[in-house]
Amino acid sequence: MASVDLRAIQAPLKERYRLDPASATVVTVACSVPFDPSDPQHCVVAPTEFPDVQIRSGLHPAAGGTGDVPCPGDILAAALVICEESTIRSVAGNMGIELQSLEVEARIHWDFRGTMGVDRETPVGAAGIELRSRVKLKEGANQERAQKLLGSTERYCSTLQTLRHGVEVKIDFELE
Repeated sequence: MASVDLRAIQAPLKERYRLDPASATVVTVACSVPFDPSDPQHCVVAPTEFPDVQIRSGLHPAAGGTGDVPCPGDILAAALVICEESTIRSVAGNMGIELQSLEVEARIHWDFRGTMGVDRETPVGAAGIELRSRVKLKEGANQERAQKLLGSTERYCSTLQTLRHGVEVKIDFELE
């Protein structure tokens, strides 16, 4: 069984969110970290809740990057894998389903003609995403419960749902 009783940890949170819906609203923030502004191929960002965690990123080689750091697409794929895997693990734990093994892979397809302004008819951004999860349950797992695990995972993976359904993005761009 799981070494952490996630259901017990989440129960008071769920109750608080039912009683005070506003307490369920969280804002996650990442900010750029001062870095050499003359380098057009690299940047550094940090989640504000974890200022000691700095993420180096840069342009993909297909856009003129050096390929020495993950590009935003790599980080997006990683975020999707993290969300999917942690959702599978938490849903399985809450359902009392024991996992024997778990592999998650995200593939994001890009056409850099749009990004590079080569073809205005080619959209800028991802052309498609494939998310593959391979879950092996421990012996004796009920097929009906396994199907419920898969359905709940798809429903509650917040990164997957955000990508599928989109969200309003507000932009504030200032020049000094």
